[in-house]
Amino acid sequence: MELNKSLLKEFLPNSNDNNREKYIPFLNRYMKHYRINNDNRIAAFIAQIGHESGQLKYNQEIASGKAYEGRKDLGNIQAGDGVRFKGRGLIQITGRSNYEKAEKALDIDCVKYPELLEQPEWAVKSACWWWQSHGLNEIADNGDFRMITKIINGGYNGWDDRYKLWLNAQSIIKKYKN
Repeated sequence: MELNKSLLKEFLPNSNDNNREKYIPFLNRYMKHYRINNDNRIAAFIAQIGHESGQLKYNQEIASGKAYEGRKDLGNIQAGDGVRFKGRGLIQITGRSNYEKAEKALDIDCVKYPELLEQPEWAVKSACWWWQSHGLNEIADNGDFRMITKIINGGYNGWDDRYKLWLNAQSIIKKYKN
């Protein structure tokens, strides 16, 4: 399924034209590359990035990142890592260790320049890479949206919004299949 502005607006009705336009080419390119390419995968991915990005409004976490300071589980071992490696990209890559993994996988220096993940191409590519590298395509194939949320969020924050976006995406995909 190729995304366009009107379809993305249906998926994420609170997104704006400018943001849809800047992300669409990268979503189409990288969703295909990372095999987010069937109905279940697309619906789950769009719902999750829709929630994480405030429907494409944010490509970095609103909070300062201080809450992540000293979080060894995120690899934040140096003073300032919490703020420096706060959530960025459409799926909110968080923590020094995740930035290091993204740097290797994407061949960009996002450890030295974390703000690279705020640029549209890298915001999308990092989200698609993270999704695939955590086995979320296969989990989406099995329809376990709750598990996907747990893996992305570490819990179920924003569950109602994520679930609503997922149901909406499934409905839209069915509409276009008929």
